[in-house]
Amino acid sequence: MKKSIDGKALVYCDGAFNTPNGKTAHGLVRFTERYDIVGVIDANYAGRDAGEVLDGKPSGIPVFATIDQGVETLKASGNTPESLVIGLAPDGGRLPQEAKATISKALEMGWNVDSGLHDFLTNDTALMAIATKNNCRIRDVRKTPDRDKLHFFTGEIEKVDCLKLAVLGTDSALGKRTTAWLLVHGLRDAGQKAEMIGTGQTAWMQGAKYSMVMDSCINDFVSGEIEHAVVSAYKNEDPDVIVIEGQGSLMNPAYPGGFEILAAGRPDYVILQHAPKRLEYDGFPGYKMHSLAEQINAIEVISGKKVIAITVNHEDMEEDEILEACKQITLETKLPAFDVLKYGAKELVALLKEKIQ
Repeated sequence: MKKSIDGKALVYCDGAFNTPNGKTAHGLVRFTERYDIVGVIDANYAGRDAGEVLDGKPSGIPVFATIDQGVETLKASGNTPESLVIGLAPDGGRLPQEAKATISKALEMGWNVDSGLHDFLTNDTALMAIATKNNCRIRDVRKTPDRDKLHFFTGEIEKVDCLKLAVLGTDSALGKRTTAWLLVHGLRDAGQKAEMIGTGQTAWMQGAKYSMVMDSCINDFVSGEIEHAVVSAYKNEDPDVIVIEGQGSLMNPAYPGGFEILAAGRPDYVILQHAPKRLEYDGFPGYKMHSLAEQINAIEVISGKKVIAITVNHEDMEEDEILEACKQITLETKLPAFDVLKYGAKELVALLKEKIQ
């Protein structure tokens, strides 16, 4: 088994697991090379298996009601964590006040703490004092890097001579990152050299080797950081395919991150993630979702490239509705539609392999 980058970790997601606000925890339960996830904290699902709750597939990752319960159980099994990772991803990236008690306990035990929220733990003098006293590290993944470490767009991406795919979405918190990873792993399983370009804090936490955190970046450098990640992956790995994780959507009023992905990542094709049951933009009641046809048209007009397939998020669907939803999307858009989380990525990978030079 491959050794993780940062060792064993317990994920804090109290009150948010199995909801859109727990998507960072979801990503870590499904896959990460950065940590060895040994448990999740959420009182709502205490005593259950995190993978079974999330996808109906046991993962061997237990859910605990509190950090105290987690420590007691994990210590007994020889799985004491080295880190606490904040698995919450609420709108605006704010940290619930009640989470600080759990973070304090972790630091008192000498654990490192990683957070991808906009409430920076490193700005909290009380928490930093505990970390200093116990010689442990706090990392704010969304904290803006020093400007001298950021890159400006150069146009060098035009030299990237491999298939570039962008996984965009019709909304935020939709599963774009999960689909991107499933594609990368599916392509590798099919004998292709594939690299993931992470563009958010969760992909970084999952160990994406080539990534930038768009939410941490000053606007002038967003395009340059995307380009730098893609060019670095191409130069260093000589891949057959580069898959770029999307952010937000073109139409979401708060998270229109898809523009930068198209402008700077310059994908050859776009895969569009869509939740057929979602009627309003995530977190914004009253903001009606634009139709799938409108979103496809916007992507193709802006980028001059084709949407090649639709990937379906089956939220709020019964299992017997999923394939029919895929069929209806194909009838509506004339594009193949797949639920890669439910049924795997083999069919989509077979389609994409035809595009590899």
